[in-house]
Amino acid sequence: MSDAIHTEREIEALLFAAAGPLSVADIAARLPEGADVAGGLAALQARYAGRGVELVQVAGRWRFQTAEDLAWLMTEEREEPRRLSKAAQETLAIIAYHQPVTRAEIESVRGVQASKGTLDVLLELGLVRMRGRRRTPGRPVTYGTTDAFLEHYGLASLSDLPGIAEMKAAGLLSLDLPADFTVPNPEAIGADEDPLDLAEQPEFHIDFLGDEDESER
Repeated sequence: MSDAIHTEREIEALLFAAAGPLSVADIAARLPEGADVAGGLAALQARYAGRGVELVQVAGRWRFQTAEDLAWLMTEEREEPRRLSKAAQETLAIIAYHQPVTRAEIESVRGVQASKGTLDVLLELGLVRMRGRRRTPGRPVTYGTTDAFLEHYGLASLSDLPGIAEMKAAGLLSLDLPADFTVPNPEAIGADEDPLDLAEQPEFHIDFLGDEDESER
């Protein structure tokens, strides 16, 4: 075996085992004195050209890396579930138990001002829908849960919703709710609202998942 081929193999072994890119000086320090490092690198680069793994120089250092045109093989696409913020979880729980419920009523139960972004997130995720308009001054929009909400939480119907103690234990209701708070029957839909005009659609803003209401920061 010629010295050139032997040097080439040594460089190959070093680069393969290295935790990061190596400079010419790094490689030379490991090889026998007088080894042609530059020649070995050039030969290796030519040998690996067009292969799945190529020898490249990055910021003055050398390393093996996946060929650029095959980078897509290393990419894994997967759906990562996003967690609702505490504010969104509490808002969703209140809507589930009080529906049909207005934004003002949600704020009354939670004791804080509800961020429009929080409701937008729940609407965008399909867990909540705009039901109608309350027959009261101002005609406020009422909110209710969707079939997707039942599917997400594994509920056959709204009557399967857990009680207030379970909701608090799960972190879906604040521990400092008003003393007179009770869990109403969500199936008992009142007759004090009118259907929502089909032309009225929710407007989505930015994604507030992971954030709290502005008034709670």
